[in-house]
Formats: sequence, structure tokens, C-alpha cells
Amino acid sequence: MSPEEFRKYGHAVVDWVADYRQRIADLPVMAPVSPGQIKSLLPESPPDRPEPFEAILADLDRVVLPGLSLWQHPRFFGYFPANASLASVLGDFLSTGLGVIGLAWQSSPALTELEEVMTDWLRQMVGLSDAWSGVIQDTASTSTLVALLSARERSTDFGLAQGGLQAETKPLVVYVSAHSHSSVEKAALLAGFGRHNIRQIDHDASFAMIPDALETAIRSDVAAGKAPCAVVATTGTTTTTAIDPVEAIAAIARRHGLWLHVDAAMAGSAMILPECRWMWEGIENADSLVLNPHKWLGAAFDCSVYYVRDPEHLVRVMSTNPSYLQSSADGQVKNYRDWGLPLGRRFRALKLWFLIREQGVSGLQTRLRRDMENARWLADQVRASDGWRVLAPVPLQTVCVRHEPPGLSGEVLDRHTLAWVDRLNRSGFTYLTPAVLDGRWMVRIAIGAEPTERHHIQQTWAAIQAEVAADG
Repeated sequence: MSPEEFRKYGHAVVDWVADYRQRIADLPVMAPVSPGQIKSLLPESPPDRPEPFEAILADLDRVVLPGLSLWQHPRFFGYFPANASLASVLGDFLSTGLGVIGLAWQSSPALTELEEVMTDWLRQMVGLSDAWSGVIQDTASTSTLVALLSARERSTDFGLAQGGLQAETKPLVVYVSAHSHSSVEKAALLAGFGRHNIRQIDHDASFAMIPDALETAIRSDVAAGKAPCAVVATTGTTTTTAIDPVEAIAAIARRHGLWLHVDAAMAGSAMILPECRWMWEGIENADSLVLNPHKWLGAAFDCSVYYVRDPEHLVRVMSTNPSYLQSSADGQVKNYRDWGLPLGRRFRALKLWFLIREQGVSGLQTRLRRDMENARWLADQVRASDGWRVLAPVPLQTVCVRHEPPGLSGEVLDRHTLAWVDRLNRSGFTYLTPAVLDGRWMVRIAIGAEPTERHHIQQTWAAIQAEVAADG
């Protein structure tokens, strides 16, 4: 494709995306397809000869769009907000179009230095002190793995350069809440701790980790000859957006010499609101934290920012220095290849730069406050309705609900819950996520799509009630 052809078809692609965003509210939220349906529309073998680009674009409507569940739809309330703001989309487009790769500062200086500034802008936006240094990773899963690898090496005096975990005489232990994200357990397993050395700490009635239970578990492991290594606290758990008491957990971690990592993947965006910062009070005593601007803040996926208080420790764990990447600038610059798992990196900072400049901090704050107010409104409606329960506090933008008609309980109630939410999702009108809470199914309504306004929530609440009424 020549630059002129790229110009022509690039305009066509931008027009397609713009049209898609304009008409998205009229499309079904959940993909109305069955397994294998999209594959059946594709040839089994690649084309031998070039195809007209017009045919490729046409297949966006014929093949791709019918197979998408629409995260940007104003009635998408599943999983978590994934606001790919169009300004951020353009930054991502430019990152791909430029085609540069950050192997080292010298391979593309602007890539590194813009990332330095963007992570510092975000640090200021969420109220962190200048003791923190940031790096853009792909996801919180990777960031948590990096944190636990760093914790492991601090506990073993950098055993990776010696005999590794095989040389350790005491098993290392990681402590998590039962409501931590599944990626935390996965990271602990990949980091070599072993499933038997992951402790799930009890939670309180609000589904937050109980500090006294953490203290008890640590003391018990020490008495059993184990080596407590790290604790992962969560600001805004996946299921209910519960808030672990960071300050109390940090005091325990510091007393016992544990690494404290705070997972604020979704809720971290709310820290741009000064009134929300109580949620991670004590954060300055943590060793690392992660927040995902590609969730509620509006950056296009993927853009996860990992912060550490001791970057020299991180670099010592993650550094790699092959001769072909060495340069005379190395002693004066950051080489982000030494701040995470991959050697190469995309120019992710562009999409954060475009988003923050186009929206401004005040614009981002206004949108997040809107979403939180809408969640409180919905929770009030649910509480005021017969047969309905709000099952968890609503500190952010997620409302956990269950319809509990008289006489239904246990597995029968579970089947009722799963049936009405499945019918509603398959209708294409809205999209909600069922999840298990305290052993029973319930439904999460995660508010936060960029175009979602109060009337979309009113429409969805009415549709939920109508679906349940029809079932009765």
C-alpha cells in the first residue's frame, strides 16, 4: 500500500469508526452470534492474490461487527468500563502508524521521555507523592506479576542470581483477599510461590480484607517455619469494588517486612477525585501499585500504569543489557526495557497524552462524578423496590443486585438469577455481568461507558424489572 492509498483508505477507516460510534446506541449490545458463526464466514485458506481494500472494509460490517459485544455502547454495564475515548484512539492510531519500538532510549527517545512525563502527570492527577516512579505496562496482570517477582527477590536477597527458589530453605508466602482479582493468584503461581503458599485472608461484611486476620495468618506462618513475603491489597475489588484498608494493611506489612502491592486497576482512576482518595489512605506506605487508565479513565486498551517507590530495585530484578542495545546515553536516561517483562514496547504514552490534553483533568473528573452519582441513583431505586436487594456498598460505580422473590432460595434462586440476566443480555438491549458473591449468583451493573447518561440507566432498570416480571 502506497502512502497515497493509505491516505485514501485511512480516511475511510476513520469514517467507519466515526459512523460506528454515532450509531452504536442502535446496535445490539451483546454479539448476537453462536459459537463458530464468525469462522464460518471466513475462507479456510488465505488468499493467493491481493484483494481490493474496499472488499476488506466491507467485511467489517459483514463479518466483524456482528461478532462484537459493544463495550462503548451507552447500555453496556458488563465487566468494567473500557472507555476508548476517541482522542485516545487517535493517539493509539498514531502509535501504530509511526511504527517505532522502544527497545532503549536511543531507539526512539520521544517514546521514553513522553512516557516519563505521562506517568508523572498521572501521578500528580491521583495525588501520589513524587516518591513514586511509573512505567506503562500492558495490563494489571503483568504489573502484579512484576510486583510479586520484585517481592520474591527482595525476600531472597536476589536469589535469581544464585540458586533461585530451589535454594530457599523456607517456603515464601503471599497473602491476598478472597476478593482479589484472579490475576493475583495467577501471578503468584507464575512467580513460583506455589498454590499451597497463597493465603486467602478473611473479609468483613463489606467484602474488605480484615487486617487482624492478616496479622494472625502471618504469625501462624512464621511459627510454622515459612517466610511471609508479600501482601496484595485491593482498592476496588472486581466483584463488588470493595475497599481493602490499605493503611492498616501497610502497617502490618511494614512490621513484618512484607512487600505491599496495591491493585487499584479500575478504582485507581477515581483517585483523580480528591473526595475519593480516602479509599487508598496509607498508599504512601506501599511498595508498588497499579492503575489502569484503559478502564474507567478513558485511554484505549492497553494502558496499565505500574508505580514503584524503589525503581532501582525493580531495575535490578528486570534488567537486561545485550551489547546491541547499549549506548553512550545509558547512564543519563531511563531504559524501560529494564522496568518490566518485555524487551520491546509500543508508544502507549501517546494515547494517554492525547486523552489528558483533549479532556483536561476537569473534564475527566466531571465524567467520573457523573458515573458515581448515577450508580448511587440506581442503588436507591433497587433498594426501594420490593423483592430486590443491593448486596454490597456502592463506593464507586458498580451496583451488585439480586432479585429475591418470596419462596426462592439456594440453587433455585441461582437459576432464576442466571435465567433473567441471560435473557436480558441476549435481547441485545443491554449487557450485565452475573457473578458469584458469598456462594450465590447475583448481577453486577458496572456503570461507566463514556456515552452513558441517566436515561440509559433508567431504561435499563425498567428493562430489568420487566424481564423479571415476565418471568413471574
